[in-house]
Amino acid sequence: MTTPPDNSTLTARATDALLTADPAAKAAKARQIEADYRRGNITLRGDSSPPARPGRPERPLLLAPRDMPKRRAGRSEAGRIALLHALAHIELNAIDLALDIVARFAPDDGEDEFASDWLGVAAEEAVHFELLARRLNDFGAAYGDLPAHDGLWEAAEKTADDLLARLAVVPLVLEARGLDVTPSMIERMERFGDRETSQILEVVYREEIGHVACGRKWFGRVALARGFDACKTWQELVMERFRGDLKPPFNIAARDEAGLAEDWYAAIAAPLR
Repeated sequence: MTTPPDNSTLTARATDALLTADPAAKAAKARQIEADYRRGNITLRGDSSPPARPGRPERPLLLAPRDMPKRRAGRSEAGRIALLHALAHIELNAIDLALDIVARFAPDDGEDEFASDWLGVAAEEAVHFELLARRLNDFGAAYGDLPAHDGLWEAAEKTADDLLARLAVVPLVLEARGLDVTPSMIERMERFGDRETSQILEVVYREEIGHVACGRKWFGRVALARGFDACKTWQELVMERFRGDLKPPFNIAARDEAGLAEDWYAAIAAPLR
């Protein structure tokens, strides 16, 4: 296990949160790191190495994506619990993904904006997890009660060697997919009279547009710094590093708002079935 040397530097604080197994404590640490950095209480980058895998609680049981039971959020309480649990798991992984990008890739020159942007993402993902976990509690359930899959962290492992690859796959494929599917979840919750859940999903949806925008911003900057064509390089990295298809239909309006133009993904998307 990787142990941070202290808690005074940015990478040490991010690594400490990554290693934290308890989800509530991890979320609280992510929010606190962002607040401390924004207030100027963390001034040194440090050189702590992030772990290959983040700390995780004993539950939920992690399965391969293909082994996960099929779910569809319907009128039943069980269906809504399954949806909330799956989303909470995604948000817990999203906290770690944002912390890892800071601990692994924050520039040595101490550039403020990169760390500030991704710590802001981590803090928002933490709030999303907390909202979903509390809503699970409203149904008498808790995070960990159901199995979950490990596909999101597998994407992190496959892109741990290169910031551009990480940006290509995590915010610009995985989080962008959330923009496509969340509006229909919101609509279903409204139709079933579950306004509390739909309001949470609305918060998540609006803030995830900003997370995709953050990924697009930094992908463009890093590609430019390396002398690469951003669109072509993104397409090449997705085809090389992402296992799966880009599945239409796409939420073009939300993707446009995030700066992810249709000509980036349309050319390599799977055909609409």
